Amino acid sequence: MATPWKDRYALRTEGMGSSVIRELLKLTEQPDVISFAGGLPAPEMFPVEEFRQASEKVLAEHGAKALQYGATEGYMPLRSLIVKQMARYGIHAREDNILLTSGSQQALDMIGRLLINPGDKILVESPTYLGALQAWSAYQARYVSVPIDQDGMRTELLEEAVRSGPKFMYILPNFQNPGGVTLALDRRMKLIQMAEQYGIPIIEDDPYGQLRYSGEHLPPLVLLDCDHLESRAGDTHGYFDGNVIYTSTFSKTLAPGLRLGWIVAPVDVIKRCVQSKQGMDLHTSTFVQMVAYEVAKDGFLEQHVRRIRQVYAHRRDVMLAAMERYFPEEVQWTRPAGGLFLWAWLPEGMNTAELLELAVQTQRVAFVPGHAFYPDGQGKNTMRLNFSNATPEMIEEGIRRLGVVLKAQMTGAARAERLVERVTA
Repeated sequence: MATPWKDRYALRTEGMGSSVIRELLKLTEQPDVISFAGGLPAPEMFPVEEFRQASEKVLAEHGAKALQYGATEGYMPLRSLIVKQMARYGIHAREDNILLTSGSQQALDMIGRLLINPGDKILVESPTYLGALQAWSAYQARYVSVPIDQDGMRTELLEEAVRSGPKFMYILPNFQNPGGVTLALDRRMKLIQMAEQYGIPIIEDDPYGQLRYSGEHLPPLVLLDCDHLESRAGDTHGYFDGNVIYTSTFSKTLAPGLRLGWIVAPVDVIKRCVQSKQGMDLHTSTFVQMVAYEVAKDGFLEQHVRRIRQVYAHRRDVMLAAMERYFPEEVQWTRPAGGLFLWAWLPEGMNTAELLELAVQTQRVAFVPGHAFYPDGQGKNTMRLNFSNATPEMIEEGIRRLGVVLKAQMTGAARAERLVERVTA
Protein backbone atom coordinates (compact mmCIF):
# COMPACT_ATOMS: atom_id res chain seq x y z
CA MET A 1 0.00 0.00 0.00
CA ALA A 2 1.33 3.46 -0.91
CA THR A 3 2.47 5.74 1.93
CA PRO A 4 -0.02 8.60 2.52
CA TRP A 5 2.63 11.31 2.30
CA LYS A 6 0.20 14.15 2.93
CA ASP A 7 -0.30 12.80 6.45
CA ARG A 8 3.45 12.76 7.12
CA TYR A 9 4.36 16.39 6.44
CA ALA A 10 5.50 18.52 9.39
CA LEU A 11 3.05 21.16 10.62
CA ARG A 12 5.41 23.94 9.54
CA THR A 13 4.90 22.99 5.87
CA GLU A 14 1.42 24.46 6.11
CA GLY A 15 3.06 27.88 5.96
CA MET A 16 5.05 27.04 2.84
CA GLY A 17 4.08 28.13 -0.65
CA SER A 18 5.61 28.38 -4.09
CA SER A 19 7.31 31.61 -5.05
CA VAL A 20 5.05 33.65 -7.31
CA ILE A 21 8.16 34.85 -9.13
CA ARG A 22 9.58 31.35 -9.64
CA GLU A 23 6.25 30.25 -11.12
CA LEU A 24 6.10 33.35 -13.32
CA LEU A 25 9.55 32.64 -14.71
CA LYS A 26 8.24 29.39 -16.20
CA LEU A 27 5.62 31.37 -18.09
CA THR A 28 7.99 34.08 -19.22
CA GLU A 29 10.51 31.63 -20.67
CA GLN A 30 8.33 31.73 -23.78
CA PRO A 31 10.47 33.55 -26.33
CA ASP A 32 7.82 36.04 -27.45
CA VAL A 33 7.08 37.33 -23.93
CA ILE A 34 8.84 40.50 -22.78
CA SER A 35 9.34 39.94 -19.08
CA PHE A 36 9.85 42.51 -16.34
CA ALA A 37 9.01 39.82 -13.78
CA GLY A 38 12.21 38.20 -12.56
CA GLY A 39 14.89 39.90 -10.49
CA LEU A 40 17.45 38.75 -13.02
CA PRO A 41 20.76 40.49 -13.71
CA ALA A 42 21.66 41.02 -17.35
CA PRO A 43 23.29 37.78 -18.59
CA GLU A 44 25.38 39.63 -21.15
CA MET A 45 27.13 41.31 -18.21
CA PHE A 46 28.33 38.05 -16.67
CA PRO A 47 32.15 37.86 -16.83
CA VAL A 48 32.12 34.48 -18.58
CA GLU A 49 35.68 34.63 -19.91
CA GLU A 50 37.07 35.64 -16.51
CA PHE A 51 35.27 32.70 -14.93
CA ARG A 52 36.64 30.33 -17.56
CA GLN A 53 40.19 31.47 -16.93
CA ALA A 54 39.73 31.40 -13.16
CA SER A 55 38.28 27.87 -13.27
CA GLU A 56 41.23 26.62 -15.28
CA LYS A 57 43.70 28.31 -12.92
CA VAL A 58 42.03 26.93 -9.78
CA LEU A 59 41.96 23.40 -11.18
CA ALA A 60 45.53 23.61 -12.47
CA GLU A 61 47.05 25.07 -9.31
CA HIS A 62 44.71 23.98 -6.51
CA GLY A 63 42.61 21.21 -8.04
CA ALA A 64 42.70 18.76 -5.14
CA LYS A 65 41.86 21.45 -2.58
CA ALA A 66 39.10 22.93 -4.73
CA LEU A 67 37.37 19.56 -5.07
CA GLN A 68 37.73 18.62 -1.40
CA TYR A 69 35.53 19.37 1.60
CA GLY A 70 36.22 22.78 3.12
CA ALA A 71 35.69 24.78 6.29
CA THR A 72 32.08 25.60 7.10
CA GLU A 73 33.00 29.25 7.67
CA GLY A 74 34.20 29.56 4.09
CA TYR A 75 37.37 30.03 2.05
CA MET A 76 39.62 32.36 4.05
CA PRO A 77 41.00 34.45 1.14
CA LEU A 78 37.43 35.16 0.01
CA ARG A 79 36.39 36.15 3.51
CA SER A 80 39.39 38.52 3.64
CA LEU A 81 38.38 40.01 0.30
CA ILE A 82 34.88 40.66 1.66
CA VAL A 83 36.41 42.36 4.71
CA LYS A 84 38.34 44.73 2.44
CA GLN A 85 35.33 45.31 0.20
CA MET A 86 33.08 46.28 3.12
CA ALA A 87 35.76 48.54 4.61
CA ARG A 88 35.30 50.86 1.62
CA TYR A 89 31.77 51.49 2.90
CA GLY A 90 32.96 52.12 6.44
CA ILE A 91 32.21 48.64 7.81
CA HIS A 92 35.25 47.30 9.67
CA ALA A 93 34.65 43.60 10.28
CA ARG A 94 37.09 40.74 10.81
CA GLU A 95 37.20 37.40 9.06
CA ASP A 96 35.69 35.67 12.09
CA ASN A 97 32.62 37.90 11.72
CA ILE A 98 31.92 36.39 8.28
CA LEU A 99 30.23 33.18 7.17
CA LEU A 100 29.97 32.30 3.47
CA THR A 101 26.56 30.93 2.49
CA SER A 102 25.01 29.19 -0.51
CA GLY A 103 23.35 32.34 -1.73
CA SER A 104 21.84 35.02 0.49
CA GLN A 105 18.62 33.01 0.50
CA GLN A 106 20.39 30.41 2.63
CA ALA A 107 21.48 33.22 4.94
CA LEU A 108 17.85 34.24 5.44
CA ASP A 109 16.79 30.65 6.07
CA MET A 110 19.65 30.25 8.54
CA ILE A 111 18.59 33.38 10.42
CA GLY A 112 15.07 31.99 10.61
CA ARG A 113 16.31 28.66 11.92
CA LEU A 114 18.48 30.44 14.48
CA LEU A 115 16.03 33.07 15.78
CA ILE A 116 12.40 32.16 15.05
CA ASN A 117 10.16 30.09 17.29
CA PRO A 118 6.63 29.25 16.08
CA GLY A 119 4.45 32.31 16.54
CA ASP A 120 7.28 34.85 16.82
CA LYS A 121 6.56 38.22 15.26
CA ILE A 122 8.95 39.67 12.66
CA LEU A 123 8.79 43.37 11.79
CA VAL A 124 9.05 43.93 8.02
CA GLU A 125 8.60 46.71 5.53
CA SER A 126 5.34 46.69 3.61
CA PRO A 127 5.92 45.55 0.91
CA THR A 128 9.03 43.44 1.55
CA TYR A 129 11.21 40.80 -0.10
CA LEU A 130 9.18 37.73 -1.00
CA GLY A 131 12.12 35.35 -0.38
CA ALA A 132 12.32 36.40 3.27
CA LEU A 133 8.61 35.78 3.76
CA GLN A 134 9.00 32.37 2.14
CA ALA A 135 11.96 31.43 4.32
CA TRP A 136 10.47 32.55 7.63
CA SER A 137 6.90 31.41 7.08
CA ALA A 138 8.35 27.89 7.07
CA TYR A 139 9.35 28.52 10.70
CA GLN A 140 5.78 29.64 11.46
CA ALA A 141 6.60 33.31 11.91
CA ARG A 142 3.98 36.03 12.09
CA TYR A 143 4.53 39.50 10.66
CA VAL A 144 4.13 43.08 11.79
CA SER A 145 4.46 45.47 8.85
CA VAL A 146 5.26 49.16 8.48
CA PRO A 147 4.47 50.81 5.10
CA ILE A 148 7.06 52.41 2.85
CA ASP A 149 6.99 55.58 0.78
CA GLN A 150 9.53 57.15 -1.58
CA ASP A 151 12.00 57.49 1.33
CA GLY A 152 11.70 53.92 2.61
CA MET A 153 10.05 52.69 5.78
CA ARG A 154 7.81 55.29 7.38
CA THR A 155 9.57 55.40 10.73
CA GLU A 156 6.96 57.79 12.19
CA LEU A 157 4.73 54.68 12.26
CA LEU A 158 7.42 52.43 13.75
CA GLU A 159 6.83 52.82 17.47
CA GLU A 160 3.41 51.15 17.49
CA ALA A 161 4.87 48.22 15.56
CA VAL A 162 7.87 47.71 17.86
CA ARG A 163 5.61 47.83 20.92
CA SER A 164 3.97 44.64 19.66
CA GLY A 165 7.17 42.79 20.60
CA PRO A 166 8.80 41.61 17.34
CA LYS A 167 11.75 39.22 17.59
CA PHE A 168 13.72 41.26 15.06
CA MET A 169 13.31 43.80 12.25
CA TYR A 170 14.08 42.93 8.63
CA ILE A 171 15.18 45.95 6.60
CA LEU A 172 16.43 46.41 3.02
CA PRO A 173 17.77 49.97 3.25
CA ASN A 174 19.19 50.34 -0.26
CA PHE A 175 17.04 50.19 -3.43
CA GLN A 176 14.62 47.87 -1.70
CA ASN A 177 13.21 44.76 -3.35
CA PRO A 178 10.44 45.18 -4.41
CA GLY A 179 9.95 48.94 -4.00
CA GLY A 180 13.25 50.26 -5.33
CA VAL A 181 13.23 52.89 -2.55
CA THR A 182 16.14 53.87 -0.30
CA LEU A 183 15.79 54.50 3.41
CA ALA A 184 16.55 58.17 4.10
CA LEU A 185 19.38 59.03 6.51
CA ASP A 186 17.15 60.53 9.19
CA ARG A 187 14.97 57.43 9.08
CA ARG A 188 18.03 55.20 9.40
CA MET A 189 18.99 57.08 12.55
CA LYS A 190 15.46 56.76 13.92
CA LEU A 191 15.49 53.03 13.22
CA ILE A 192 18.78 52.54 15.09
CA GLN A 193 17.52 54.54 18.06
CA MET A 194 14.30 52.54 18.24
CA ALA A 195 16.18 49.25 17.96
CA GLU A 196 18.30 50.15 20.96
CA GLN A 197 15.42 51.61 22.95
CA TYR A 198 13.28 48.50 22.60
CA GLY A 199 16.09 45.94 22.41
CA ILE A 200 15.11 44.65 18.98
CA PRO A 201 17.85 43.38 16.60
CA ILE A 202 17.94 44.39 12.94
CA ILE A 203 18.65 42.13 9.98
CA GLU A 204 20.12 44.45 7.33
CA ASP A 205 19.80 42.81 3.91
CA ASP A 206 21.95 44.64 1.37
CA PRO A 207 22.18 42.78 -1.95
CA TYR A 208 22.01 45.97 -4.05
CA GLY A 209 24.12 48.44 -2.07
CA GLN A 210 26.92 48.62 -4.65
CA LEU A 211 24.47 49.28 -7.49
CA ARG A 212 23.87 53.00 -6.95
CA TYR A 213 23.34 55.04 -10.13
CA SER A 214 22.55 58.49 -8.74
CA GLY A 215 22.77 60.37 -5.46
CA GLU A 216 25.19 59.96 -2.57
CA HIS A 217 26.03 56.75 -0.75
CA LEU A 218 24.31 56.47 2.63
CA PRO A 219 25.95 54.78 5.63
CA PRO A 220 24.74 51.23 6.29
CA LEU A 221 22.67 50.53 9.37
CA VAL A 222 25.45 48.46 10.91
CA LEU A 223 27.80 51.47 10.74
CA LEU A 224 25.22 53.83 12.24
CA ASP A 225 24.58 51.28 14.99
CA CYS A 226 28.28 51.21 15.86
CA ASP A 227 28.52 55.01 15.90
CA HIS A 228 25.42 55.20 18.08
CA LEU A 229 26.85 52.69 20.58
CA GLU A 230 30.13 54.61 20.76
CA SER A 231 28.38 57.91 21.38
CA ARG A 232 26.25 56.34 24.11
CA ALA A 233 29.01 54.37 25.83
CA GLY A 234 31.83 56.81 25.34
CA ASP A 235 34.25 54.12 24.25
CA THR A 236 35.01 52.00 21.20
CA HIS A 237 32.80 49.07 20.27
CA GLY A 238 33.30 46.53 17.53
CA TYR A 239 31.13 46.92 14.49
CA PHE A 240 29.43 43.64 15.27
CA ASP A 241 28.87 44.00 18.99
CA GLY A 242 25.55 45.77 18.51
CA ASN A 243 22.03 45.18 17.22
CA VAL A 244 22.63 44.55 13.51
CA ILE A 245 23.29 41.41 11.46
CA TYR A 246 24.30 42.23 7.87
CA THR A 247 23.82 40.05 4.78
CA SER A 248 24.86 40.46 1.16
CA THR A 249 25.62 38.48 -1.98
CA PHE A 250 27.68 38.17 -5.16
CA SER A 251 24.53 37.38 -7.16
CA LYS A 252 24.01 40.96 -8.35
CA THR A 253 27.66 41.90 -8.88
CA LEU A 254 29.22 38.70 -10.32
CA ALA A 255 26.59 36.09 -11.17
CA PRO A 256 23.55 34.55 -9.41
CA GLY A 257 24.49 31.06 -10.58
CA LEU A 258 27.39 31.09 -8.11
CA ARG A 259 24.87 30.87 -5.23
CA LEU A 260 27.34 32.73 -3.06
CA GLY A 261 26.36 35.11 -0.27
CA TRP A 262 27.52 35.95 3.23
CA ILE A 263 26.44 36.86 6.75
CA VAL A 264 28.35 39.37 8.89
CA ALA A 265 27.53 39.19 12.59
CA PRO A 266 28.97 39.05 16.11
CA VAL A 267 31.37 36.13 16.56
CA ASP A 268 28.97 34.27 18.85
CA VAL A 269 26.19 34.56 16.26
CA ILE A 270 28.53 33.32 13.53
CA LYS A 271 29.41 30.29 15.65
CA ARG A 272 25.72 29.46 15.97
CA CYS A 273 25.21 29.97 12.24
CA VAL A 274 28.14 27.64 11.54
CA GLN A 275 26.48 24.93 13.62
CA SER A 276 23.24 25.47 11.72
CA LYS A 277 24.94 25.40 8.33
CA GLN A 278 26.70 22.15 9.16
CA GLY A 279 23.28 20.57 9.41
CA MET A 280 22.24 22.10 6.08
CA ASP A 281 25.07 21.46 3.63
CA LEU A 282 28.35 21.23 5.61
CA HIS A 283 29.80 24.13 3.63
CA THR A 284 29.33 26.20 0.49
CA SER A 285 31.07 24.78 -2.58
CA THR A 286 34.85 25.06 -2.16
CA PHE A 287 35.37 25.18 -5.91
CA VAL A 288 32.85 28.00 -6.39
CA GLN A 289 34.39 30.05 -3.58
CA MET A 290 37.91 29.66 -4.95
CA VAL A 291 36.86 30.56 -8.48
CA ALA A 292 34.89 33.58 -7.27
CA TYR A 293 37.94 34.76 -5.35
CA GLU A 294 40.17 34.43 -8.42
CA VAL A 295 37.70 36.46 -10.48
CA ALA A 296 37.03 39.15 -7.88
CA LYS A 297 40.57 39.83 -6.62
CA ASP A 298 43.08 42.37 -7.95
CA GLY A 299 40.43 45.04 -8.49
CA PHE A 300 38.36 43.24 -11.11
CA LEU A 301 35.17 43.29 -9.05
CA GLU A 302 35.29 47.07 -8.64
CA GLN A 303 35.85 47.58 -12.39
CA HIS A 304 33.05 45.17 -13.24
CA VAL A 305 30.59 46.86 -10.86
CA ARG A 306 31.30 50.21 -12.53
CA ARG A 307 30.33 48.70 -15.90
CA ILE A 308 27.16 47.21 -14.45
CA ARG A 309 26.16 50.57 -12.99
CA GLN A 310 26.43 52.25 -16.38
CA VAL A 311 24.31 49.62 -18.13
CA TYR A 312 21.62 49.39 -15.46
CA ALA A 313 21.40 53.16 -14.98
CA HIS A 314 20.65 53.54 -18.69
CA ARG A 315 17.99 50.82 -18.57
CA ARG A 316 16.38 52.43 -15.53
CA ASP A 317 16.25 55.77 -17.35
CA VAL A 318 14.75 54.15 -20.46
CA MET A 319 12.01 52.49 -18.38
CA LEU A 320 11.18 55.66 -16.46
CA ALA A 321 10.98 57.69 -19.67
CA ALA A 322 8.81 55.04 -21.37
CA MET A 323 6.43 54.96 -18.40
CA GLU A 324 6.05 58.75 -18.66
CA ARG A 325 5.12 58.34 -22.34
CA TYR A 326 2.89 55.27 -22.27
CA PHE A 327 1.31 54.87 -18.82
CA PRO A 328 -1.96 56.54 -17.87
CA GLU A 329 -1.54 59.55 -15.62
CA GLU A 330 -3.42 57.78 -12.82
CA VAL A 331 -0.50 55.35 -12.37
CA GLN A 332 2.28 56.34 -9.95
CA TRP A 333 5.72 54.77 -9.50
CA THR A 334 9.00 55.00 -7.64
CA ARG A 335 12.16 56.46 -9.14
CA PRO A 336 14.97 54.28 -7.77
CA ALA A 337 18.49 55.61 -7.30
CA GLY A 338 19.89 52.11 -7.82
CA GLY A 339 19.13 48.40 -7.72
CA LEU A 340 17.06 46.38 -10.17
CA PHE A 341 13.42 47.32 -9.59
CA LEU A 342 10.78 49.97 -9.48
CA TRP A 343 7.29 49.81 -8.00
CA ALA A 344 4.02 51.06 -9.42
CA TRP A 345 0.67 51.88 -7.83
CA LEU A 346 -2.51 51.63 -9.89
CA PRO A 347 -5.80 53.24 -8.85
CA GLU A 348 -7.61 51.59 -5.94
CA GLY A 349 -9.89 48.77 -7.05
CA MET A 350 -7.63 47.54 -9.85
CA ASN A 351 -6.20 44.03 -9.54
CA THR A 352 -2.73 43.46 -10.99
CA ALA A 353 -3.06 39.66 -10.79
CA GLU A 354 -5.94 39.87 -13.25
CA LEU A 355 -4.03 42.49 -15.22
CA LEU A 356 -1.03 40.16 -15.55
CA GLU A 357 -3.13 37.42 -17.10
CA LEU A 358 -4.54 39.87 -19.62
CA ALA A 359 -1.12 41.41 -20.33
CA VAL A 360 0.46 38.04 -21.12
CA GLN A 361 -2.46 36.81 -23.21
CA THR A 362 -3.03 39.94 -25.28
CA GLN A 363 0.30 41.80 -25.32
CA ARG A 364 2.88 39.15 -24.36
CA VAL A 365 4.36 41.23 -21.56
CA ALA A 366 4.81 40.20 -17.89
CA PHE A 367 5.46 41.73 -14.47
CA VAL A 368 5.02 40.62 -10.85
CA PRO A 369 1.71 41.44 -9.13
CA GLY A 370 2.48 43.31 -5.93
CA HIS A 371 0.28 41.39 -3.48
CA ALA A 372 2.94 38.63 -3.26
CA PHE A 373 5.24 41.03 -1.37
CA TYR A 374 2.79 41.77 1.43
CA PRO A 375 2.56 39.35 4.37
CA ASP A 376 -1.13 40.18 4.73
CA GLY A 377 -2.06 40.02 1.03
CA GLN A 378 -2.53 43.77 0.55
CA GLY A 379 -1.28 45.63 -2.50
CA LYS A 380 -3.63 44.12 -5.06
CA ASN A 381 -3.30 47.33 -7.10
CA THR A 382 0.52 47.31 -7.17
CA MET A 383 3.21 45.78 -9.40
CA ARG A 384 6.97 45.29 -9.49
CA LEU A 385 8.93 45.95 -12.68
CA ASN A 386 12.51 44.80 -13.27
CA PHE A 387 14.67 46.89 -15.60
CA SER A 388 18.03 45.08 -15.45
CA ASN A 389 17.29 42.00 -17.55
CA ALA A 390 15.79 43.49 -20.72
CA THR A 391 17.58 45.47 -23.41
CA PRO A 392 16.62 49.15 -23.82
CA GLU A 393 14.70 48.25 -26.99
CA MET A 394 12.75 45.54 -25.16
CA ILE A 395 12.05 47.89 -22.26
CA GLU A 396 10.64 50.52 -24.61
CA GLU A 397 8.41 48.03 -26.41
CA GLY A 398 7.37 46.17 -23.26
CA ILE A 399 6.32 49.33 -21.43
CA ARG A 400 4.40 50.43 -24.53
CA ARG A 401 2.53 47.11 -24.54
CA LEU A 402 1.84 47.33 -20.82
CA GLY A 403 0.56 50.85 -21.29
CA VAL A 404 -1.93 49.56 -23.87
CA VAL A 405 -3.30 47.05 -21.34
CA LEU A 406 -3.45 49.61 -18.54
CA LYS A 407 -5.31 52.16 -20.64
CA ALA A 408 -7.78 49.55 -21.86
CA GLN A 409 -8.48 48.35 -18.33
CA MET A 410 -8.88 51.85 -16.95
CA THR A 411 -11.15 52.89 -19.81
CA GLY A 412 -13.27 49.79 -19.24
CA ALA A 413 -13.42 50.42 -15.50
CA ALA A 414 -14.44 54.04 -16.08
CA ARG A 415 -17.22 52.99 -18.48
CA ALA A 416 -18.46 50.41 -15.97
CA GLU A 417 -18.48 53.04 -13.23
CA ARG A 418 -20.48 55.48 -15.39
CA LEU A 419 -22.95 52.71 -16.24
CA VAL A 420 -23.47 51.94 -12.55
CA GLU A 421 -24.00 55.64 -11.83
CA ARG A 422 -26.69 55.85 -14.55
CA VAL A 423 -28.45 52.71 -13.34
CA THR A 424 -28.50 53.86 -9.70
CA ALA A 425 -29.39 57.45 -10.47
